Amino acid sequence: MEKETTQPADSPDSSEGPSAEPQEAATSATQEMTIEERVAKAEEETKRYLDNWRRAEADLQNFKRRSEQERADSSRYASTSLIINLLPIVDDFERAFGSLDAHIAGMTWFDGVHLIYRKLIALLESAGVKPIKTEGETFDPQFHEAVAHADGEENKVISEVQRGYLLHDRVLRPAMVVVGKGSSGEEKESEGEPTNG
Repeated sequence: MEKETTQPADSPDSSEGPSAEPQEAATSATQEMTIEERVAKAEEETKRYLDNWRRAEADLQNFKRRSEQERADSSRYASTSLIINLLPIVDDFERAFGSLDAHIAGMTWFDGVHLIYRKLIALLESAGVKPIKTEGETFDPQFHEAVAHADGEENKVISEVQRGYLLHDRVLRPAMVVVGKGSSGEEKESEGEPTNG
């Protein structure tokens, strides 16, 4: 009796069949890639990684800068709401001083009240608060709020109704002002001119 020699499917000889061809093809493709091509490819990848790293580092630096700026602004303007609530008290002091009789101004209690007002103003100044310039200035809607027009130089602030304040470089409260609309003499001259028509 002759023995049949059949090899099992997982024997080493069967691996040399069709699956061996792709491995050989991959090896030959790798061998075909020259050293110069591999170096060029590696340099491209290195350059791409370096560019990505630089971009990420720049983004991180910008984020840190923005965070520091926001922190500085936050501490610089943290007292804004408190200062805004103190401004009406300053207005009340100023209105009271403006309406006082001259002989009351020399009394000691008045001097004490005036000292309190000066301390409040000094405290606000040390926090970075300063009044907005008004009278004689050109009307600027960023700093001034026009509440009336009157005869006077056109687009100039004639008088101040309520003082405005800045905190560092930001407007806390715009100044309420009366703005000139041009003198009445100029209007009469323009009315007297004949119109074409």
